[in-house]
Amino acid sequence: MSCAVAYAPLLRARGYRMTSQRLAILHVLHHSGAHLSPAEIYGQARLEQPGLTETTVYRTLEFLSKNGLAHSAHKKNGHLVYQIARHEHHHLKCRNCGSEKEMKHSLLETLYRQLESESGYRLMDSHVTFIGICPECQKGD
Repeated sequence: MSCAVAYAPLLRARGYRMTSQRLAILHVLHHSGAHLSPAEIYGQARLEQPGLTETTVYRTLEFLSKNGLAHSAHKKNGHLVYQIARHEHHHLKCRNCGSEKEMKHSLLETLYRQLESESGYRLMDSHVTFIGICPECQKGD
């Protein structure tokens, strides 16, 4: 299935159209399977869309995040990275070796409902990374 077929209906349902810039960025995110910096996304997307500018990439990433098609997260160094929004998830990251593991959002669902109840906020999006020591590194302790 092409990225246009997968994502254009989602944009249309929100009253937006699929532009060539959005398609190029979605294509990069969809096929990477990883968290990418805006610079990495720009580097890959401009191969498909030569007239693309870095400013357009930043604006488009913000737009895609706001509309639920991409998730943003802060890396350890504070820089933003993005990935396609396939499913809500969070991460466990090893402080020693840097390995990461995805964890299901459902494990935090009760906490999210409690946060909403106590704060009055309606949570729209989040990305949580827990830092710890993985089982492999614990063996070396």
